[in-house]
Amino acid sequence: MSRAYSIDLRERVVAAMASGRTARSAAAQFGVSVASAVRWSQRQRRTGGVAPGKLGGHRKPVLLPEREWLLARLAVEPDLTLRALLAELGERGVKASYGALWLFLDREGVTFKKKPVRHRAGPTEDRAAPGAVEEISGSA
Repeated sequence: MSRAYSIDLRERVVAAMASGRTARSAAAQFGVSVASAVRWSQRQRRTGGVAPGKLGGHRKPVLLPEREWLLARLAVEPDLTLRALLAELGERGVKASYGALWLFLDREGVTFKKKPVRHRAGPTEDRAAPGAVEEISGSA
């Protein structure tokens, strides 16, 4: 993630503009974009300072209020798909995306790995091991 320009640089650009220089010439002098010079000047007029706003942040998960219901629902029916869970959340009036649900369950440590029991049955007769075919033909 990028960093904000220093307060010192911002103040020098704004001071140059306040002394009569255009945004273009002040930006060229200090090696910043014209858009940045204009925004800093506007921020100075609006707030009285040129300090940058907050970068990034933390968003509270949208599905946190539904945590207990989701975990209870998966305890009752562990083979539910994400799409089925989304449909049930929609019926409850909760708007969430597939990605939000996936991220929520991932953070909770809930996985949807295929279990060995659900693997396909063994090979068919056509794909049987070579030794098995010999045994069948040898016993006849």
